[in-house]
Amino acid sequence: MNQTGLTPFWNQAYNASFGIVSVFAVVGIAYQWAKNEGVEGLPAGMTAFVGFLILMNSTTPVMNGAKTVVSAQQALTLLQGFIDRTWLGGQGMIAAIIVGLIIGWIYTWFVKHKITIKLPEQVPPAVANSFIALIPAAVLTAMWLCVYIFFEKVAHTTMTQWIYTTIQTPLQGITDSFGGIAGPILGANALQNAAIFKKYGYVDAAHGGHIVIQGLFDQFSTVTGAGMTIGLVVFMCFMARSAQMRSIGKLALVPGIFNINEPVLFGVPIVMNPMLALPFFIMPPLSAGSTYLLIKAGILPYLNGVQVPWTTPPVISGFLIGGWKVAIWQAIILIISFFVYLPFARSYDNMLYKQEQAAKAKEEK
Repeated sequence: MNQTGLTPFWNQAYNASFGIVSVFAVVGIAYQWAKNEGVEGLPAGMTAFVGFLILMNSTTPVMNGAKTVVSAQQALTLLQGFIDRTWLGGQGMIAAIIVGLIIGWIYTWFVKHKITIKLPEQVPPAVANSFIALIPAAVLTAMWLCVYIFFEKVAHTTMTQWIYTTIQTPLQGITDSFGGIAGPILGANALQNAAIFKKYGYVDAAHGGHIVIQGLFDQFSTVTGAGMTIGLVVFMCFMARSAQMRSIGKLALVPGIFNINEPVLFGVPIVMNPMLALPFFIMPPLSAGSTYLLIKAGILPYLNGVQVPWTTPPVISGFLIGGWKVAIWQAIILIISFFVYLPFARSYDNMLYKQEQAAKAKEEK
C-alpha cells in the first residue's frame, strides 16, 4: 500500500470511522439515555459531545519521521485548540462512556425537574427545545470545564488520558485472559489490534496486541447464531427423520449461514428444551476457549481487529479477521459443532419421529 501511494487514503477513511468511534459512543449514550426518559435526545447528545471535547487536550507527540517535533508534555500547552484524534478512537472509549452516562443522567434530571427556560405554548417545539437545553447544557459545560482545569492544574494531564492510564489500560489487561468478558473493553481491544495491524501489517504481543477482542466472541462464540447451531441445522436438513426437524432445518439453513438462527431457537425449539440445552451452552465456550489457547500457543495468528458485519458468513469472516489459518480453524469449529449437537439432536429427533408416527397411526384408525 505504501508503494502504491494508497495508504493515506485508507488512513483518511480509518480516521473518519474507527478513528472517532468514541464520539459515536458519547453522543449515542447521552442521546439514548434522554430518549428512554422521555426527553428530547439530540440536545443531550450534543451537550455530551461538547463535554467530551472540553475534557481532552493534545497529549500525543508530533513526529516528523523518527524525529520528535513536539513532545507529549509540550503538546499539552503548545497545541491548545487542536483536537487530538488519539482520544477520539478506542483509547477514549471508557471516558466517552463515563461522560455519556453522566450527561444523560444530569441532563434529564434538569429537564424532568423543569429547571429550564420556559416559553409560551405558542412557540414552535423546535425553538422551545433549544431554550429548554440552555440551562442544563450551560451547567454541564461549566462542570466539565472545572473538571478539565482540575486535571490540568493538579494532575498535569487530562481526564481522558488519566482514565485511559488508570482505568482502561488495566481493564484491557484483565480482559486479555481466558475468562475476560466486557463488551466496551473488548471493542477497545479490537480497535487497538486494528491500529497495530494498520501500522505493521500484523498483530502480536510484542506490539501490544490482544488475544481477547470482540472478534474472538463474535466469530468463535456466536457465529451462525447464539449457541453456534449450524451443526444442529445440518443434522436437521440431511439426517433427521421427523418431519418437524426436517422442515425447520430446510427453513433455517440459509439464515444460519448468515448468522440468523431464530428459526432454530423458537422453531425446534431450543428455548426451554432440556434435551438440547447442554450442547447449546457447551459449544460457545468450547469454540472461543480453544481458539484463545491456539492463539496463545502461536498456532493461530492474533486477530487483526477488523469488525466485520455480523451477517458475514463464517469462513469468510474468519479470513477477514485473521487470514487463511483462522478461516480454516473456523471451518473446523463448525464441523465440531455438528458432532457436539449430534447425539442430543438424534435423541430429540427420535422422540419427535415416534410422536409423529403414533399420531399418524391414530389418524389412520
